[in-house]
Amino acid sequence: MGLIAMCCFDTEENGRTKFTAKTLESLEDTVDLNKHRIIIVDNASCQETKDLLAFFGKKDNVEIITLPENIGTAKAINLAWRRRRPQEHLVKMDNDVVFHQENWVDLLEEAIGRDPEVIGQAALKRKDLAETPLSDNDWYRSELVMLPHKPGEKWIVGEKVLHCMGTCVMHNYRLIDKVGGLHQMDGLYGFDDSLMSLRSRLSGFKNMFIHGAEIDHIDPGDNPYSKEKQEYAGRMMAAYSKAREEYTAGTRSLYEEL
Repeated sequence: MGLIAMCCFDTEENGRTKFTAKTLESLEDTVDLNKHRIIIVDNASCQETKDLLAFFGKKDNVEIITLPENIGTAKAINLAWRRRRPQEHLVKMDNDVVFHQENWVDLLEEAIGRDPEVIGQAALKRKDLAETPLSDNDWYRSELVMLPHKPGEKWIVGEKVLHCMGTCVMHNYRLIDKVGGLHQMDGLYGFDDSLMSLRSRLSGFKNMFIHGAEIDHIDPGDNPYSKEKQEYAGRMMAAYSKAREEYTAGTRSLYEEL
């Protein structure tokens, strides 16, 4: 049982409605809504996206939360996660991803179930990421592992990493019980995925990409909005480093209220 949370901030200026439309179509094609739920938080998007979400929200087990202003990614996802049910794993995903295999939610859920006290984050891996067991860089060096297996079960390969890129990440409900929600630094965006990966490791869990389901990140990043977010991230780097140091030193609580 998984709760999939996504937020949208689509405006006429940033032109992201086309990405949201493809993402919604992909979710419809690949997620079994008899088993899982989807909650989408609209961070004051344009009317075109509101219309898309209103139509998608008519499906069973889909809920749309419409906000009058953009409250930021982490806060929006936390708002959806507050509606979690007991023992429900929580997915954070972006609104610019396309899935190529059905039942990817079930794959991530099964991966966590194979080692539930160990795997905190189970993610799908983008094709543009640098993590590999062959990397010379400690930050990107990963380790391939076979998840626990019983005769008759399919084999599942995990890739243990320091940081799961937040395009599509399932969070073990046990991790959420320990650390709470995403941390949003001052502003609307900034490193919530990286900080959650750190908090996961510091609380005793491991982070893994789970292989077996292919995704595409469909935003080419060549637009003013993407460049604006990159520049914003650069300005937030000092605050991010400070938060990492505080979490690691134990001077900041790993737990963040949802």
